Amino acid sequence: MKHTVSEVSLANGSKGLFIHIPDATVVSFQINFRAGEYLVERDKWETPHLMEHVLLGANEMIPKARNFQAEFEKNGAYSNASTGTYDITYEAECADFEWDRIASLLMIAISKPLFLEEEFQAEFGNVVEELNARSNNHFRELSLTLRNSFGFKVLTDHERLALINNVIISDIVTHYKKTHMTSNMRFVIAGKLPLERKKVLKQLLQSIELPKGDGRFELPNEKPRRLNAPVYIENKTIDNIYFYVDTFMNRRMSDDENDSLNLINNMMCETLHSKILGAAREKGLVYHMSSGIGQTYKSSNWWFGAQVLPKNSTELFNIMIKELMQVFEDKISEKDIKAAKQYALGRYQRSGQTVSGTAYGYANRYFFEEIIDDYYKIPERIEAVTRNRIVDISKALFAENVWGLGVLGNCGSQFVDDHQTQLLPLWQS
Repeated sequence: MKHTVSEVSLANGSKGLFIHIPDATVVSFQINFRAGEYLVERDKWETPHLMEHVLLGANEMIPKARNFQAEFEKNGAYSNASTGTYDITYEAECADFEWDRIASLLMIAISKPLFLEEEFQAEFGNVVEELNARSNNHFRELSLTLRNSFGFKVLTDHERLALINNVIISDIVTHYKKTHMTSNMRFVIAGKLPLERKKVLKQLLQSIELPKGDGRFELPNEKPRRLNAPVYIENKTIDNIYFYVDTFMNRRMSDDENDSLNLINNMMCETLHSKILGAAREKGLVYHMSSGIGQTYKSSNWWFGAQVLPKNSTELFNIMIKELMQVFEDKISEKDIKAAKQYALGRYQRSGQTVSGTAYGYANRYFFEEIIDDYYKIPERIEAVTRNRIVDISKALFAENVWGLGVLGNCGSQFVDDHQTQLLPLWQS
């Protein structure tokens, strides 16, 4: 969607983006605090998550959660919140005609929660249900276990369930007071935002009744470590295996490097005709395979994952090894690079079709490092990727030799050890 972006810095220390979309019929709000699990002790890990569940409930204006939600949603508006290792984000979306009403209600919910004991107990039960549901996701269990082994600040859902009873309502009140300060607040608001609306929103954000505090919390400096042995989670209830292969470098990539790695990642697994997934599908080895790029405060990674029958896994790994070696040896064709650029350009043009989609395109990076990506320069960045840049960043990621294999299934530890040995040449080239 056609839009313009302006950054706003307020006297209370909060900062954010106004994304003006002239043709928008809805308004999207995201209010972010650096308030995730890394800021609490391990035995109180579920405190931020429980706080997020309770906060958009009873408040000084409407002292009952269901009544507040009824008022919030009466014209079809939507609200939600999410908690991660680093952040909590409160979000809302509403029709254009009630943007000011919803903005005011969101500010009240964030700044005037009552944290009632009965609502805490109800949400405690809901969070237990949520964690139990998540724990049935084998990919999630494997991913969290693997990242914990690399040294990141994560716990599995089973571990979180074992610790949740340690959290009492006073813990969430303490965490709220510690983290919900205006200098720790960032926001992205997108929709039809002419000058007068921006003035009203600035006033609402500036006058939110929260203490100013001492600034934005720093992100943790997590340094991934190489795994001496693969991670194996035995699960006798499944016939196939779930796996992840993850490799890291202990620095953040530049934008040029990130663009280049994303392009080769598209070529590897993103489509049914891609180098790894396409070849594996052609041989009937795997239904689907994924790969992706990740970055934390001071590290970058490239991962590959799938679920596959054990009898097919060795051949699938051989395809993965062969195609990555082709990259390291500069054996990728200009034709393939051109095709990948066309795919990336088309995906870029699809990504901003909605107001919320446009907002999310800016929010993730802005909340993480307060950088504003120039959406309209992305086609230029895609076009600027070269074969040399692809080869250089791909080799650099593997050169640091910080990697690991994780497998969940009923295949036995020797099977997993053999597959790790099979992968070793990728880090010895």
